[in-house]
Amino acid sequence: MVYVLLDGVGDLPHPDLDGKTPLEAANTPTLDKIASNGAIGEVISVGKGIAPESDIAVFNMLGYKFNEDDYAGRGVIESIGIGMDFKDGDLALRGNFSTLDEKNTITDRRAGRHIEKEDADGVAKEIEEKIKFSNPDTKVVVSPTIGHRVTVRIRTDSQKLSAKITNTDPAYSNIGGMGVAKEVGDFLKIEKCLPLEDTEDSKFTANIVNEFSEQSINILKDSQINKKRQEQNKKQLSCILLRDAGNKYPDVIPINEKYDMNFSCIVDMPVELGISEVLKMKAFEAGGLTDYEEKARVAAKAMETQNSIYVHLKGPDEFGHDGDAIGKMKNIEEIDQRFFKTLVENIDSSKVAIIISADHSTPCIKKGHSDDPVPVLVSGDFIKNDGTTRMTEEQAKKGNIGLLQGAEVVTKSLELIKSQM
Repeated sequence: MVYVLLDGVGDLPHPDLDGKTPLEAANTPTLDKIASNGAIGEVISVGKGIAPESDIAVFNMLGYKFNEDDYAGRGVIESIGIGMDFKDGDLALRGNFSTLDEKNTITDRRAGRHIEKEDADGVAKEIEEKIKFSNPDTKVVVSPTIGHRVTVRIRTDSQKLSAKITNTDPAYSNIGGMGVAKEVGDFLKIEKCLPLEDTEDSKFTANIVNEFSEQSINILKDSQINKKRQEQNKKQLSCILLRDAGNKYPDVIPINEKYDMNFSCIVDMPVELGISEVLKMKAFEAGGLTDYEEKARVAAKAMETQNSIYVHLKGPDEFGHDGDAIGKMKNIEEIDQRFFKTLVENIDSSKVAIIISADHSTPCIKKGHSDDPVPVLVSGDFIKNDGTTRMTEEQAKKGNIGLLQGAEVVTKSLELIKSQM
């Protein structure tokens, strides 16, 4: 099977699309063909009432449901994804370069989103060189990844750091190690990091994180790189918002052992690369983020040696965060024509099933993740059609697959495929 997750593709009706969702408004002849050859349902990726971040959502959609406090945290997953030196007892956090005004109000959580690598690397080096922690054994590594994204690792040689701390990023809560999106406005303040346990480790770690945040703001105010950016009318890299702390390497069953399959993947982002490493999934090279034809060809070719490949396509999520419903619709149309059309042309649908879903919903009217169910489609010549003609949120409510939890999707899909072959 080819298992495709369209990042954040789920949505809600939008006025810019005459009250339709981007999936409903998009012209998707290939997806329609795939849908007409399959059955559909709905998925709550992590849990009712939880607007998940992508990391925990993808783990669930691959069949891994963590108990509270068992999850390692997105910071750890991203540190693994970029090959950072991380060991148990370190603190790893996901960060965003963000823009502040003169009153330290956040005016852009992503500092314009598209940040030149040279600028990001430059300010990261400034922070590493100039920061002075109250504990002299404490050192920090600041590693920019893609766009506004940063991974931060803090190590104190004389003490184990705790993951039981709150986020400084006001848009997300830390609940049992999971990042959960909050309903927030456009203008926010950096939050103080607080201990979540009444322990010395937790208090010490929260204090270290606050020192990092406070000193980083001052270092970035005086940054020559930021002065140059201001002259070029580019957004300031004013601070790093931190979230999703972790202090231990995850302990999970490799995915091929879990399903007794040759399960591989095509992924791009640090968090997905980290997940592939943690689950011991073979990762295929398939171009950049928007090289959709190449990804489709590589996925189809992989079916010669693998019996399952997971493909993560990032596009729709960013348009959701930007509140751009028309852009999201057009991106879905582009994926339909460039990825799915190429995939269908290169596989035998009498032998290969296509499963399509999303890690979570990112409604344009909310500009953030939500707990709304997302569609799941299982398609192949051997799948009995349930009247599905399109992959949309509305049709998903009526499909024969019904309502699933994210951690059930792979198993239920395999059961459906085997029962009808």
